[in-house]
Amino acid sequence: MSLLIGDKLVASFHYKLTDDAGAVLDSSEGGQPLSYLHGAGNIIPGLEKALVGKSAGSSLQVRIDPEEAYGEVRPELIDVVPMSAFQGVENVEPGMAFEARSPSGQAQRIVVKSVEGDNVTVDANHPLAGQPLNFDVQVVDVREASEEEIAHGHVH
Repeated sequence: MSLLIGDKLVASFHYKLTDDAGAVLDSSEGGQPLSYLHGAGNIIPGLEKALVGKSAGSSLQVRIDPEEAYGEVRPELIDVVPMSAFQGVENVEPGMAFEARSPSGQAQRIVVKSVEGDNVTVDANHPLAGQPLNFDVQVVDVREASEEEIAHGHVH
């Protein structure tokens, strides 16, 4: 009898992620399947919920709303900073990504949204925040997690 995806099990799956226009945002095609420890918060909540009860060989298509994916865009994570904040960077342009430190010292990824004179608008939201996500998933394997995987909260 095959295992059904649930807490403390490791599931592996191939996926294709598209936006509502059908553009491919990410895919495991040509690579290894994604493996995760179910119930440990390793993947977005909406996808984890959709996978419950599936077994190896299952396939599904699911649309995940932003609140069950990377959340809505949070305006407080968009800021205007002076060009001097980018010391050592010769040419700051929209689309460039940097690692910055939050006021609490935590590393966060920021993306340059616009440059106007000496003002640079940066966004620390996840790049997929505010977007519904469409997954086409094929479950490859479901297995028991090892004690070490459960203790560490992720697949080894």
